Amino acid sequence: MQHALLAWYARERRDLPWRRTTDPYAILVSEVMLQQTQVSRVVPRFVAWLERWSGEAELAAASRAEVLTAWVGLGYNSRAVRLHDACTIVARDGWPTDAAGLRRLPGIGPYTAAAVASFAFGEQVAAVDTNVRRVAQRLDQGRPEALVPAGRAADWNQAMMELGATICQARTARCEACPVAEWCASRGQVTVAPRAPVGSRERFEDTSRWVRGRVIAALSSGASLPQIPPERLAPALAGLERDGLIVLEPDGARLA
Repeated sequence: MQHALLAWYARERRDLPWRRTTDPYAILVSEVMLQQTQVSRVVPRFVAWLERWSGEAELAAASRAEVLTAWVGLGYNSRAVRLHDACTIVARDGWPTDAAGLRRLPGIGPYTAAAVASFAFGEQVAAVDTNVRRVAQRLDQGRPEALVPAGRAADWNQAMMELGATICQARTARCEACPVAEWCASRGQVTVAPRAPVGSRERFEDTSRWVRGRVIAALSSGASLPQIPPERLAPALAGLERDGLIVLEPDGARLA
């Protein structure tokens, strides 16, 4: 099974810029950007980011306001703050070279630590994100950590993520195109829950995330706070200040 998946990945993998490097900084930037953001949106932003800040020292030297301004449009702005904090520590102390050490950096959880450790430093550790967990559950061949072939963790992690992102998706399992279908316990039997009716879903414009994004976008462009009802704006401002993204002032707010 491992050979079949790795051979498929070698033939079919998407050519993504962060797959062409073993630089831990570039890999960390890509992993943070990819958290809950589509690949197609991340690619141009990743390239532009590295053109502006090519390494952890350059990013550490930037102000938080500069970093937040460059992040606008990617969503979940606290990710930019944690990335900035992590690179500030790395620029001073150097890179941890294993997942355990990477997890001590701000904002880096088990998956991101394992991804950077395997892709940049060759640690033989499974990077288990949502895609990998779903594929492993459907295969039913053991825990994801037990499936990693000796000495091939980096390629295996990429292959499992690629399979989950392109073939064995959450709502569509294309078993006829799957390179490991013959080993899969769920082959031809994958069922997914129906989508919620459109009218029952909360509109993005009604969420606190939307308000927070509007505030950061406005402050990044030098504009005043957006015209949003106070009962929605006030808690968003309080949360942004608590998260270290803005500073509230008597006459408004500014980026931290």
